[in-house]
Amino acid sequence: MKFKQLGRTGLYVSEICLGTMTFGGNEDAGIWKAIGSLPQADVDAIMAKALVAGVNFFDTADVYSFGASEQRLGQSLKNLGVKRSDVVLATKVFGQMGPGPNDRGASRGHIMDSVKASLDRLQTDHIDLYQIHGNDAVTPIDETLRALDDLVSQGMVRYVGVSNWAAWKIAKAVGLSEAKGYARFETLQAYYTIAGRDLERELVPMLTSERLGLMVWSPLAGGLLSGKFGPGSNNPENARRTNFDFPPVNLDRAWACVEVMREVAQAHGASVARVALAWLLAKPHVMSVIIGAKTVEQLDDNLAAVGLELTPEELARLDEVSDLPAEYPGWMFARQGGARVPTPFMPKA
Repeated sequence: MKFKQLGRTGLYVSEICLGTMTFGGNEDAGIWKAIGSLPQADVDAIMAKALVAGVNFFDTADVYSFGASEQRLGQSLKNLGVKRSDVVLATKVFGQMGPGPNDRGASRGHIMDSVKASLDRLQTDHIDLYQIHGNDAVTPIDETLRALDDLVSQGMVRYVGVSNWAAWKIAKAVGLSEAKGYARFETLQAYYTIAGRDLERELVPMLTSERLGLMVWSPLAGGLLSGKFGPGSNNPENARRTNFDFPPVNLDRAWACVEVMREVAQAHGASVARVALAWLLAKPHVMSVIIGAKTVEQLDDNLAAVGLELTPEELARLDEVSDLPAEYPGWMFARQGGARVPTPFMPKA
């Protein structure tokens, strides 16, 4: 297992992060039941396997199974006797957690109420990475940033991040934080797969410029890139994608990618899912890839991606088949400024 800096901070996290959406769920949990409803014993088995493999980074959210995911994650760490300083816990706030109009969003009120509830469920006195889970078109950015900065000052939160925001808004938030001396976003959690490379247009250049770490959610496109699906195939009944068709994917591009991934997988004696994860891990702008699992066997296969080293030729082939169609202003940048290539930085001897 490799470890990478959390953004520009001095904290190191495993390049594989265990996502916990499959923890919890019940008959009344709506979409969360379709994603996963692991009981505590199964959660403990998956957590134990991940820890032995070197995973020190765990991601959850208050809205996952309406708090059950956080509860089972916290209880598992206690059951397994894990030292708190040996793990990095990330959770999120934004989603609907009650019937009232103020039980969602990125307002100061909802953030302050939610962080205390998350700490209780996780059975800890601090959250390592607290993330805003979605875009709030109502709350001013300043209000959100000030609330997060207060949590850092009070010691309840150590670092802050964001998920599912546009590049311009993250850049604005970073500028405001630096101007006002607030704790700034250190990470972005975003959707990214070989069949869905949209974030490379605006978000990746922004992340590189502002030195935010990228956490990838749904690296297998909700299971679509697991190898179980393909043109003309019957959707497996127990597959997550069959019951919860998300995130949206251009299927023509996805199937073209899967075809090449199958050939690469066969050459390495690996699964298609492992190739999809290895492609992401080879990207220099990826800090950590979030994997989720319903079984230990599924977790084992995903964890094995850290040992799959794709050749330069294989990576080039996968890049080519998954390449994004040209869009403005990108094609104009290449036409006008293609000859102005920055000189690589050479460190002094």
